[in-house]
Amino acid sequence: MKHLIAPSILSADFGNLSRDIQMLNQSEADWIHCDVMDGRFVPNISFGFPIISAVKKIATKPLDVHLMILEPEKYITEFAKAGANILTVHIEVSPNLHRTIFAIKQAGMKAGVAINPHSPISLLQDIIHDIDVVCLMSVNPGYGGQKFIDHSLVKIRELKDMINTTNSPTLIEVDGGVDLVNASTLLKKGADVLVAGNTVFSASNPSEVISQLKNIAFDNNKS
Repeated sequence: MKHLIAPSILSADFGNLSRDIQMLNQSEADWIHCDVMDGRFVPNISFGFPIISAVKKIATKPLDVHLMILEPEKYITEFAKAGANILTVHIEVSPNLHRTIFAIKQAGMKAGVAINPHSPISLLQDIIHDIDVVCLMSVNPGYGGQKFIDHSLVKIRELKDMINTTNSPTLIEVDGGVDLVNASTLLKKGADVLVAGNTVFSASNPSEVISQLKNIAFDNNKS
């Protein structure tokens, strides 16, 4: 499977959001990544149901909704109604993760689990078979444009080994500090989905950057 590109609209121009979504529709992007922040789990507030619903009316690509919020299990049905296709919750705030994963699937969405830079990959061992996507945070969540944490490369490989050993269908999504310089290395280590916000939307030609990310050549037999 060719790797997927999921531009994050956290870095889009919200004064011209419709224009930016149309650009993503016409680009080689595969998913549209939507970061929902509550100002409690992370030190920032972004957007919620009204923006997700507005984006869904325009988008022709699946909405990859990443919840950086406390008690995400309370809002699963609402995000499904708003138009999320993939719903990702953080392992750090989900004491009943197995139940939450199946509630997401029951609501008709693919289920993702995000894991912060400080959290060990081993926490996913007992749930990996049930997850469609693991969103591996390669920066501390809360703000776009941060510097990639190099140790994330070790975690990608560790997660890939877990997926291969358990024969799980789970995709590895890398979120944070992804750019045209490190993208090839991330893919070599085992990433399946690259989230890119600032790299895409700060470019003079965002669609071209998406195309460059999508068409990176790499040898996945090398690490």
